[in-house]
Amino acid sequence: MVVSPVLVIKIVDDSSVGVRARWRDDFVEHHIVLNSVLAYWWANELPPGVKFLELLESVIKRTINELTPHKTLKLKYAVKADNVLEKASDMEINLIEVEADDIGFKIDGKTLALKGLRKSSDVEDEKIPFNGTFDKVIETPDIVLKKYRQMKDK
Repeated sequence: MVVSPVLVIKIVDDSSVGVRARWRDDFVEHHIVLNSVLAYWWANELPPGVKFLELLESVIKRTINELTPHKTLKLKYAVKADNVLEKASDMEINLIEVEADDIGFKIDGKTLALKGLRKSSDVEDEKIPFNGTFDKVIETPDIVLKKYRQMKDK
C-alpha cells in the first residue's frame, strides 16, 4: 500500500487559513492570519484577491518544502470570484492538483471560501464575475532548497 502525502487547507475560526502538509507521521502547519494581511493590503491599496492568491501559493510551497524539500511544485486551482480579481470581495478557491517533484498530494479541504476581502467603504462599479483556472509551476531556488534539505536532515 502506497501512502500519499496529504495537503489540508481550511478556514480556522473565521480569522485564519490553515495550511497543513502531512506524510506518514510527519506534518508541517502554517496559518495565514486574515485580519493582519487584509489590514496591510487595505492600508497600502493592494488588491486583496490577487495578493491572497500569491500568499496562499507561497504558504503552500513553504509548508510542503518543510515537509519534503522539492525543486518543483505544480499547483492547479480554480477561482470563482464576485468580480475581477483586482476588485473581488468574495472568492472561492478550489484546489485541483498539488504535486512536488512528481509526488502527488491528496488534497483534503479542497475548497476555500473567503468573504469580505474588500473594505466596505470601497465604491463598486459594475461587477464582472471572474471564473478561471490557474496552472502554476513554482521553482525552489537551489540555495533555498539546500537550506530546506539541511533543516530536514537535522
